[in-house]
Amino acid sequence: MVRTALVGAGVLLVILSFGSVALAQSDCSKIVPASPWGPNDQTGATNRVTAAVTKAAAAEIQTGKVITMSYPLVDGVPLFGSRFTKTILTAVSLAPGASFGENELTYMEDTWLSQSHVGTHLDGMGHIGRKDCYYNQTPMGKYINQNNMTKLGLEHLKSFATRGVLIDAVKVFQAAGKLKSNPACKKPCLDKGTVITGADLQAGLRMYNVTLREGDIVIIHTGWGDLFEQFPAQNATFNSGAPGIGKDAANWLVSQKVVAVGTDTWVVEVIPGENPKEAFIVHNILLTDNGIHIIENVRTDLIAAEAAATKRATFFFNMTVPKGVGMTGNFVAIDGIQ
Repeated sequence: MVRTALVGAGVLLVILSFGSVALAQSDCSKIVPASPWGPNDQTGATNRVTAAVTKAAAAEIQTGKVITMSYPLVDGVPLFGSRFTKTILTAVSLAPGASFGENELTYMEDTWLSQSHVGTHLDGMGHIGRKDCYYNQTPMGKYINQNNMTKLGLEHLKSFATRGVLIDAVKVFQAAGKLKSNPACKKPCLDKGTVITGADLQAGLRMYNVTLREGDIVIIHTGWGDLFEQFPAQNATFNSGAPGIGKDAANWLVSQKVVAVGTDTWVVEVIPGENPKEAFIVHNILLTDNGIHIIENVRTDLIAAEAAATKRATFFFNMTVPKGVGMTGNFVAIDGIQ
């Protein structure tokens, strides 16, 4: 009995030891940079969208033409990893005798079962960290429960009413004679694993005589979204990798003080990555270190076509983001208004 008790105590000690290691908190001041907006900042780069920035962006509206830049939420689109979506329609009052009142009112509503990072969606400050350290040196282990985060949630967002700038990477690579497309794309696209550099981004800006300014949102057209539009036939190809920005481009965008970066891929950064030992490093550079939002699965083909037709790659960026309390991200609706 004594021996059994000692063995049990030993097992308990081992479990507690492992538990203490698992709960050990990193010194986040040595792992993640501090926010330029102070130690209490939970907002990130939308701090840059001031009244003056929005007023200047409004000057982009010249014709009032609205170009959709998001995909409808629907079951069957490509999803990362184990993510899922399922819609369920409730229409019980349509059954005979189930209507309400003398006017025989009926109604329907929906249940949408899904993770927040599906379709066209925004990555928030609480989405990506380095070890247990998240944006603004936040030790995230202290701020989570089984339902949500108690820090860095989307409720802290400010406005995205700013200038959008399109960079057409397809045109850049075509002009440089280095476009390698994927045979599954029905329209020209950069193939997976294609690295977009800072020089490529600057070449794309020169095509339309645009200079980035603080508070802009940069949208990059790679053509990879053509595979998204072919769902479900090309889901596996779409998810198998992606063209995207590398570390050089990410750091250059940081230097330009942008608010967000979006592409027509599921990841924004290049996959496979530049260094096989690093996992989604551009997410760390933009989100964790600099509070710059990532917008994935943006529909870019229509705004790219509009830019080519009008010779204007700038527009008023209009995006609705439900400010879900304690959420790491959410699906969004985006319009570009020229």
